[in-house]
Amino acid sequence: MDIFKVLVADDDQNVRDIIRLYFEEQKIELVEATNGVEALEIVEQESPDIILLDVMMPKMDGYETCREIRKKYDIPIIMLTAKGDEIDRILGLELGSDDYVTKPFSPRELVARIKAIFRRMQPRQVNPEEIDKDAYEFEGLKININRREVIVNGEKVDFRPKEFDLLAFMAASPGNVFTRERLLEGVWGYDFIGDNRTVDVHVKKVRAKLANLSINCIHTVWGVGYKFEVETK
Repeated sequence: MDIFKVLVADDDQNVRDIIRLYFEEQKIELVEATNGVEALEIVEQESPDIILLDVMMPKMDGYETCREIRKKYDIPIIMLTAKGDEIDRILGLELGSDDYVTKPFSPRELVARIKAIFRRMQPRQVNPEEIDKDAYEFEGLKININRREVIVNGEKVDFRPKEFDLLAFMAASPGNVFTRERLLEGVWGYDFIGDNRTVDVHVKKVRAKLANLSINCIHTVWGVGYKFEVETK
């Protein structure tokens, strides 16, 4: 698919105009919303490929809008924020956003991030020699690669795509220590523009889902990164 649809939700007309003009040059279809409520309606009606959410919007802010979208959809979300504090960026990631851009931003950088996300959405042609097996099995835990399923003690656990990719990537090499940079490269790709905290947020989510079922498998190696070893409680 050469042309894809992006929803931008921002109450600032100037921001939407700048994005629209640059997107037209890049042959990107744009749909617009001025607040979170409108954004939710457009998601239902238009099925955009990627969503840009401003944090500070009337009626429903970007954080709440992101939370509502994540209840039903797995569409990639980029948060647009005038806030530069790390806590604001991390909050967006924890609510389910895939990336963030701080205002004022370069339209060229924004398009680069969108295209990077879009490339990662495409099916990857895998060399059969790269696949050791169809599933990784440990005590109480099975990760089915072909079905993209995680089974814990016989119960299926829902994981978002990047959460699954992170777990499967690490499970392929139990005991190996991965730096955050290596995980970004292996799971998000060479062209990912975000920072290392993206890894930390996704590790936190994976741990929480498995801990609820008494599985502890991603361990912090202080000063280095993380490793995969299954421990049952």
